[in-house]
Amino acid sequence: MKVWRYAGLMLTYRCNAACRFCYYYCGPQADGLLPTELAVQAWAALRRLAGPSAKIHLTGGEPFLVFDRLLEICQEAQRRGLGGADYVETNAGWVGDETETRRCLRALDETGLKRLKISWDVFHAEFVPADKVRLLVRLAQEELGPDRVLVRWQHWLNALDDTAALGESERLAVMRQAMAEEGGRFTGRAAETLGTLFADQSPDELIGRHCQRSILGAKGVHIDPYGNVFSGQCSGMAVGNLHTTGLDALWKGFDPDASDFWKTLCQAGPGGFLEPTRVLGYEPQARYASKCHLCTDIRRFFFDKGRYLSIICPNECYGTQGV
Repeated sequence: MKVWRYAGLMLTYRCNAACRFCYYYCGPQADGLLPTELAVQAWAALRRLAGPSAKIHLTGGEPFLVFDRLLEICQEAQRRGLGGADYVETNAGWVGDETETRRCLRALDETGLKRLKISWDVFHAEFVPADKVRLLVRLAQEELGPDRVLVRWQHWLNALDDTAALGESERLAVMRQAMAEEGGRFTGRAAETLGTLFADQSPDELIGRHCQRSILGAKGVHIDPYGNVFSGQCSGMAVGNLHTTGLDALWKGFDPDASDFWKTLCQAGPGGFLEPTRVLGYEPQARYASKCHLCTDIRRFFFDKGRYLSIICPNECYGTQGV
């Protein structure tokens, strides 16, 4: 198993947006707040695992909606000698008063923050006006310097003001283009809202596409507000929880052969669950966009049946919070 070298600390599932491409089910009604001590303990554990190459980023949901917690985590990490966060990710939807925005940026700068990453694209454009993004870009470049402000994806910001004004068919066409050009993962809300646009493979065609490389070769983890640890980009599947096991101990002790769930994914991929779940009443869709799309569909079935709940969690990854 590769050494984890990055960790994304998800401060909350709450977000001002409910993007169709979300790998979770983040939104205004979602919840969760990552405890400061848990976050800093994970930060320190990653440093023990990866040494100076360890990288921490803070994300959500939208972390600026819980700015006091965001700042507290960064300040405590600095106080303990862990250095500044590699980046904080935001969609700029929180930006309003220019003076307050500058205050937030300056406060984070004082903690040693290396970069601000602003994520905005055709999906965010349904919820976040481009003018807010452009304002944050300008203020951040003035406060932090242009080299410390990363805009993902700049070409959409130059070409698009919003998608909310478009008709649904036009919006879907633009989104299809974006997914085709830039890729994406069909997990969480993305599986539900976008998966069918790209579904061109039968379940049987996905049999045998194992996930060993994705699970054992992941370069890092995402840690959600409840302490669930997701390997790499595999949202909604916890390899453990930091409330019971430290991050470095979790890495050392993870054994996929000890769990039939992880063993099946590593050896056969989500297609390995097809026959066992059919016996339980699962009816697969006719077509899927990817093995991740199939995996998400099967995991939602398991979640609804109350199976593997220590792994398949939390609610906010399966759309059960009205988000």
